[in-house]
Amino acid sequence: MALRLLDQLNLPEDLKLLSSEEAYKVAAELRDELITTVSKTGGHLGPNLGVVELTLALHMELDSPKDKLIWDVSHQSYVHKLLTGRLKQFHTLRQFNGISGFVRRDESEHDIFGAGHSSTSISAALGMAIARDHAGEDYLVVAVIGDGSMGGGMAFEALNNAGQMKRDLIVVLNDNEMSISANVGALSSYLGRLRTDPTILRIRSELELALKRIPAIGPHVAKTADKFKEALKHLVVPGMLFEELGFTYIGPIDGHNIAAIRRGIQDAKARGGPVLLHVVTKKGKGYEPAEDNPEKFHGTGPFEIETGKPVRKTRGQTYTSVFGRAVVDCASKDEKIVAICAAMPDGTGLDYFKERFPERFFDVGIAEQHAVTMAAGLAASGYRPVVAIYSTFLQRAYDQILHD
Repeated sequence: MALRLLDQLNLPEDLKLLSSEEAYKVAAELRDELITTVSKTGGHLGPNLGVVELTLALHMELDSPKDKLIWDVSHQSYVHKLLTGRLKQFHTLRQFNGISGFVRRDESEHDIFGAGHSSTSISAALGMAIARDHAGEDYLVVAVIGDGSMGGGMAFEALNNAGQMKRDLIVVLNDNEMSISANVGALSSYLGRLRTDPTILRIRSELELALKRIPAIGPHVAKTADKFKEALKHLVVPGMLFEELGFTYIGPIDGHNIAAIRRGIQDAKARGGPVLLHVVTKKGKGYEPAEDNPEKFHGTGPFEIETGKPVRKTRGQTYTSVFGRAVVDCASKDEKIVAICAAMPDGTGLDYFKERFPERFFDVGIAEQHAVTMAAGLAASGYRPVVAIYSTFLQRAYDQILHD
């Protein structure tokens, strides 16, 4: 059996030496490794297949662990683990005494910040950027956050603060239109407009080129030109949300084009200050069953590679399915019952309710705090809200449970 290119590299240092053709060969080998291993151990397959090229490009441009690479949630960090000294141990993923399914600071010096839930990466990255500046050190700080996690309140708090502080910081927005289930909310719609409107980048780039050709005829004209460009930018891109928060916005970029991502990172480094790099990826990329059913393969048990079917089927009813059907039964007798979840209708069993009573079902996205207090508002108004959230994620809303 021919030795893989992946096995011949001193990782992550040798990634910088790869040609474009070799980089894509490594990407294909990484996907094979992910599918082969997760088919046996289970795990978060879809999110990791979607960030293969992005992770490669990041490690080709960064100098980890000197540069700080922070993964939001971190269930999409398998490729990062493969590229940072854990290739030979990867078969132990999620096994006793094996590799963790999330980043762990005690597992590797490349795992900069531990995470198991969403929306923390920008806050942590800003803290590290402040520490760097206070210590007079010189390194990059990069946070990778998904579009689902970006909808969490903590991410907005961090964006707001980081934009005001003007520290050198790169936020990579991995936009795959999914969290666990399909994303909801105004931010998702906003990113959709950025993602699908081909005129945005063309008009912006053409405008900047035209302005550069204006002869230098005094600071007043230059200032007027900048104001004109800014005004037109607001017309072309509704709201310019991230730039209004103090970030330089770059994108959207094809998240499976390694060269394009590398250019985006280089541009972000050259600009300085807080920069948001918008990268569009496909969840489950490269494995047809995962591309066709990204929710099922977000987190999966062992499965047959050829078909994508689970190796072991659950026998009988699960607690989740019994709960979901019971809520539907109660709601059919009481019109005041409504159901709320935080981006997980299938995982919580509320998919039954969503199908039967769509007008009484509310998915608020990854926003547990908001879900609980919104439910309190409904209860105070005479309704009977049922809020279904995993116990580990409900930690985010302890204060709201106690207070509201």
